[in-house]
Amino acid sequence: MTNGNSFTALLIYVDDILVASDSLSSIAVIKDSLHNKFKIKDLGVLRYFLGIEVAQSSEGIHICQRKYALDILADSGVLGSKPVKIPMEQNLKLSKTTGSPLADPSIYRRLIGRLLYLTITRPDISYPVQTLSQFMDQPTTTHLASAQKILRYIKATPGQGLLLSSTSELHLNSYCDFDWASCPDT
Repeated sequence: MTNGNSFTALLIYVDDILVASDSLSSIAVIKDSLHNKFKIKDLGVLRYFLGIEVAQSSEGIHICQRKYALDILADSGVLGSKPVKIPMEQNLKLSKTTGSPLADPSIYRRLIGRLLYLTITRPDISYPVQTLSQFMDQPTTTHLASAQKILRYIKATPGQGLLLSSTSELHLNSYCDFDWASCPDT
């Protein structure tokens, strides 16, 4: 919502509401309006929303998914394993036929789904997770082993996230690293 020179955003997910604005008076108006219609509880400054941890400082806003990452590691049973420095081997060529089919592919699918959500604050794992998501229909033991390597990489830095700096101008940079010619499936 834009009102004059101020901008206000209202994010709602089930019973969680986040109000963000560059105008404190706009936030107060929205909170009063919501309170008149519903019973709401103001939790103050944003610290946690949908698995994303938020820390504000003079440097900017740091977002990460540390608790979410640790939950994935605990559920997958890799908390005791040795961390690795890279999420995927360079030049690794996976295909639909590498490895043996998994007896229960739902384990792989759930893991990849959780890792996809983790990429919100972890762009460093975007490429390997997207690569492994191509094999959701018929995952194999090789695909699961590659996913477990990503987990061991996350174990090294579970609190890694993004810093939205307060001192730099907003610039959108994008990078593309593709190698379609060597894909054995396409």
